[in-house]
Amino acid sequence: MHPSTRKVIAAAREAGLAIEVVEFAESTRTAEEAAAAVGCDVAQIVKSLCFTAAGRPVMAFVSGANQLDERKLAELCGVSRKKIGRASPDLVKEATGYTIGGVAPFGHTSAMPIFIDFDLMAYNTIWAAAGTPNAVFPIRPADLQRASAGQVADLKREP
Repeated sequence: MHPSTRKVIAAAREAGLAIEVVEFAESTRTAEEAAAAVGCDVAQIVKSLCFTAAGRPVMAFVSGANQLDERKLAELCGVSRKKIGRASPDLVKEATGYTIGGVAPFGHTSAMPIFIDFDLMAYNTIWAAAGTPNAVFPIRPADLQRASAGQVADLKREP
């Protein structure tokens, strides 16, 4: 098992969760790939998106079926829309300890604001990255919220 995956399991255990990581030969890097691999709806996949708000990292866990509305994220962070940007791959690795495509919802190297897409709360089980681009684990939305200390919010971009 990859060291990053072991780190996710340890962080889950610290939060009082016993997770079962599923590793695949194929990539689960995108929401579509992950949904196909586990056999669930793409909306049940947690996209871990790292942004910056006025230069500081912030995480948004968004349903795989949704696009993040950066204006809404800016409002939640108390900054103007111009102060929101995608984090660079280096900043993502520095802030979370994980590489893009495998960013887990907890076990981050830095504390940062975390927001959870309200739409994820509608499911009994959702699937999140487990530290690598080919490892995921099922989790109940309430456990995700508790373990990540995330704030549930409306993050979806409307068509």
